[in-house]
Amino acid sequence: MKRTALKTATYSVMHLTVAFAVAYVLTRDWRAALAIGMVEPLFQTVAFAIHERVWSRIDLKAGQRSAETGTLAVAGRSATS
Repeated sequence: MKRTALKTATYSVMHLTVAFAVAYVLTRDWRAALAIGMVEPLFQTVAFAIHERVWSRIDLKAGQRSAETGTLAVAGRSATS
């Protein structure tokens, strides 16, 4: 769990840095870049959480279908067992 938390933290720092850098290159205004660099990762995090929930539901439905049909669900696809 500590490794996951550390990876999440370092990814967040990297994401903030990249968002700030790209915004600065495009605007040449550090205030606008800082605002974009702080806001964009927040929205991206929410979008990722929604994305993960959708994929979890897809995986759950695939698992239910495979249980009903007697097939093996592998990475969102089913293979005959």
